Amino acid sequence: QVQLVESGGGLVQAGGSLRLSCAASGGTFSRYGMGWFRQAPGKEREFVASISWSGYLLYGDSVKGRFTISRDNVKNTVYLQMDTLKPEDTAVYYCATSRAGASAVSSLYDYWGQGTRVAVSP
Repeated sequence: QVQLVESGGGLVQAGGSLRLSCAASGGTFSRYGMGWFRQAPGKEREFVASISWSGYLLYGDSVKGRFTISRDNVKNTVYLQMDTLKPEDTAVYYCATSRAGASAVSSLYDYWGQGTRVAVSP
């Protein structure tokens, strides 16, 4: 069973940056697509970014040009570099694994982490 542990969340001012990490264990990391989703209070879960095992990238419209997803298959870790943060980026961020490669569809993801909280102040 795959286990995912996110880290790197915190409080930052608008315009600032954060880097989230998601460490995976218990599976063949290099074969999975990896994704980041987020959920703000009172809102539905939203797709943020995804990366396939081969490096194909997908981004949600609200983060294009500001966020960058990457992966290190040696360290079994996926990253989300978040720049030019806005208050509307405030949410709990989750990483997840997908056997379907890179995808924006949450139902295609098999395993989820517990999430890391990001708060962006005005």
